[in-house]
Amino acid sequence: MKNSGINSGISIIIPVLNEEAIISHCLEHLMANRSSTDHVKEIILSDGGSTDQTLVRAKRHPSVKVISSRKGRPFQLNAGARQASGEILYFLHADSFPPKNYDQHIRDAVKKGHKAGCFRMKFNTEHPWFRFISWLTIFNHKACRGGDQSQFITRDLFQQIGGYDTDYLIYEDNMLIAELYDRNEFKVLPFWLVSSARRFKKKGTLKLQLLFWLIYLKKFLGEPPEKLYSFYKKYID
Repeated sequence: MKNSGINSGISIIIPVLNEEAIISHCLEHLMANRSSTDHVKEIILSDGGSTDQTLVRAKRHPSVKVISSRKGRPFQLNAGARQASGEILYFLHADSFPPKNYDQHIRDAVKKGHKAGCFRMKFNTEHPWFRFISWLTIFNHKACRGGDQSQFITRDLFQQIGGYDTDYLIYEDNMLIAELYDRNEFKVLPFWLVSSARRFKKKGTLKLQLLFWLIYLKKFLGEPPEKLYSFYKKYID
């Protein structure tokens, strides 16, 4: 088996847009919880045009590389991947915090032949509904996946797929995940990532969950990406 990704390190790619409230915590967490500075080759912040203090705070960390991109997560994620020098790409939301030794866990998975996957996820709240959603992430089924869980993938496989589909300004994570499941290339690692429930607290837990389910249903029924995005902008963003 080709050991692509084992010796060349991990490139962490984080799309950001006005994340001044959380970006320092995210970067400090990544540095404090990696097992080795040799494993994490770089942290790339792909900025979609922040107008707050996000970039000022990010640049306080000399090991972080900041790049500019067209606004929109798929554009920002693909831009980060193009700039990455590692053979393992690790896509992460700014408000998701991977487990201790996350870099070693990812490298071990790739070494065993798992070219893509994610961590289990729990939210930073004890609300029963979020505990239920967290429990679902232990199952290796694409219906239990989402971008909040993060995504590792070898550079070779990412390029074969063609990266994130830029037609989908939302749902881009799910499109890539679906492709990986179709290829039988997905592994759920048995370690817990913690994600923020801030969007649910802002919009209302059940209301936002229902809106997300409606987007999934609309996609299942064949609505085009521009209509999904219009729905998202009207009711969620």
